[in-house]
Amino acid sequence: MTVTLRPGPIDVHAHWLPQELFDLPPGAPYRPISDRDGQLFIGDIPLSIDSRLMSDVSAIRADMDRTGVAVRVLSAPPFAFARNDLPGAAEYADAFNESLSRVVLDGDGALVGLGCVSLGNVDDSARQIRQLQYAEGIVGIAIPPLAGDDSLDAGTLREVVRLAARANLSVLVHPMQLPGQALGRHYLTNLIGNPVETAVAVASTLLGGVLDELPDLRICFVHGGGCAPSLLGRWDHAWHARSDVSADSQRPPSEGFPRLFFDTVTHDEDALSLLTAKAGVGQVLLGSDYPFDMADSEPLTHALERGMSAHELERAARRFLGV
Repeated sequence: MTVTLRPGPIDVHAHWLPQELFDLPPGAPYRPISDRDGQLFIGDIPLSIDSRLMSDVSAIRADMDRTGVAVRVLSAPPFAFARNDLPGAAEYADAFNESLSRVVLDGDGALVGLGCVSLGNVDDSARQIRQLQYAEGIVGIAIPPLAGDDSLDAGTLREVVRLAARANLSVLVHPMQLPGQALGRHYLTNLIGNPVETAVAVASTLLGGVLDELPDLRICFVHGGGCAPSLLGRWDHAWHARSDVSADSQRPPSEGFPRLFFDTVTHDEDALSLLTAKAGVGQVLLGSDYPFDMADSEPLTHALERGMSAHELERAARRFLGV
C-alpha cells in the first residue's frame, strides 16, 4: 500500500484514543479513563492533560502547527494495549484500528497510524497484522516491551515482531508503565519504570537474535531507548565474558544497536548526544510523546538546539516508516 506524507518534520511518537474506547481493553492493568471537568483521569490517577487533547484531531493539528511538525504518527496510549486473551480484547484492538484508519485518511498526508494487535492470542495477532498490512493510512504497529513473562525475544511478542517484519510493517515499542510496589511513590513507575522496561526490550532484541532472524525489521524504541545507551558497554562486556549472554546472538550488542531506531524524547542534551553516538544520527527520529505531561512540548526546537538536523530527522523517519 502506498502512503503519501507531507514534506517536513515527522513526529513518530504521539498518542490518540477515541472517547468510545476510554473503557480500555479487558484485563488492562488500569481502570478506565474518564473526563473530569476537562481533565483526563485513568481510574483515580490524574494524567495532567486536557481531555480534549487525547481524542480531538483538531487539537492535535493545532499542536503540530504550533511546534512546526508536518506529520504526526499516531498510536494508542500504552494503557490501551490489548495484552490478554479475554473476551472482547481482540474486538477492542479491531475497533481502535478501524477508527485510527479513518482518522489518518482524513489527515491529508499530515497523519499516519500505527495500529494495535491483541497479544493474548497469536491467531488474533496474525489476523490483525494481515488486515493492517492493507489498511489505508497504517504503516505499522505499536506494542509494549513486555507481555506476561516475555519480552521481544520470546513468546507472543517475538511472533508478533516476526509477523510485522514479514508484512513490511514498522514496529514502535512503548513501555506500559506497569505498576510496582517499590515504584509506587514520586511517579517512579514512569520516571524509572518506563526507561527500564524499554531497556529490557532493547537488550532482549539484541541478545535474543531478533535482528539475526529479521534483518529487514524496522523497530523503534521510544524515550531515547530508556536506559539502554548507557548500559551498552556493560552488555558488550557480558556478551564476551559469559556464554549464556552470547548464546542466542551472532554479534555483540553494540554492533546491533545501530540497526535499531530511537526517538529524541530524552529531556537531556547529554543523553541525546550519547544516544546519537551509540546509534548513529540516521537512527534517531523526532518524537514528542504528545499529549502526556512527560511529553517534549517543543520537540523540533529542542532537537535542533541539540544539534540534530531537520533534514536528517525527516529522512530517518521516512526510512523507519517505509514511506
